[in-house]
Amino acid sequence: MTTTQKIILHSLVARHSTMAIDLEIAKQLEFDGLEASGSKISDCLAAGVSKASLREMVDGMFIPGIGFLINIERQNDERPQLFSDAVRLFELATAVGAKGVEVITGPLSLDAVRSKTPIQGLYRGLIDRPEQEQIDLTAANLRELADVAASHDLTLYLESLSWTPLNTIDKQLKVIEKAGRTNIKLLIDYWHCYTSGDTPERVAKIDKDLIYGVHVCDSLEFKGGIPDEPILRDVPTGDGVLNLKEWTDAVKSTGYEGWWSCELFCNRNHQENSFDVARQLKSLMQSLIGPAV
Repeated sequence: MTTTQKIILHSLVARHSTMAIDLEIAKQLEFDGLEASGSKISDCLAAGVSKASLREMVDGMFIPGIGFLINIERQNDERPQLFSDAVRLFELATAVGAKGVEVITGPLSLDAVRSKTPIQGLYRGLIDRPEQEQIDLTAANLRELADVAASHDLTLYLESLSWTPLNTIDKQLKVIEKAGRTNIKLLIDYWHCYTSGDTPERVAKIDKDLIYGVHVCDSLEFKGGIPDEPILRDVPTGDGVLNLKEWTDAVKSTGYEGWWSCELFCNRNHQENSFDVARQLKSLMQSLIGPAV
């Protein structure tokens, strides 16, 4: 690829593999980098791989970010754990030379969203708060997280899950503006946009300088209500209902130049040869984004 548009392997392509295998796939198939898994990095270190050995394993591979910090709007007694989780992820990102960390709004649990009342032991987040309060509290947390991330030379890239309150592009941009930190950017994920009601036309209006990265992914048909991610994303990329060229062209029309990652939730693909699946995804993304030069 060109130096301005980079095709990145996502760790979920080989969901059940190790960090070492992810790196090997990216190297053998000549991806421009790897969007790595915090869990896989943590497993490496827990198994006794030293940070020095991990860096040797990475061998200069471009890692734009690792995933992910969940439920970033946590309040009160849950805030200390939020910042503890964040510092741990920032340290993992630093260990592999990553440039950023993905941050995600909550609640992660679909059951918490489906229920109209709190469920004992199930994190509910800010569902029951007014929208402006949701924005203000989330932005306040994100501002503090960004300051800690800056001390590690990291960018935070925001992805609001489509079943959570602050799910649309407009709401996410309000959070970013309110947080007021230059190391907070937006992740464009085709599936989350689609199931939040956003369109390629809306994507095309985003300021390119606010976009950190793009998840090229697909979906089964969504008929409304609360999107069920495990069901709707269980499809090979390119075989779903999304017009991937239209979504990709919308991002490119902003003037964005950066990285594009092939996030994947297809159960069948996860049981197939991950090298073959990654090869197909790379070819698809090259056809969408543009040929190598």
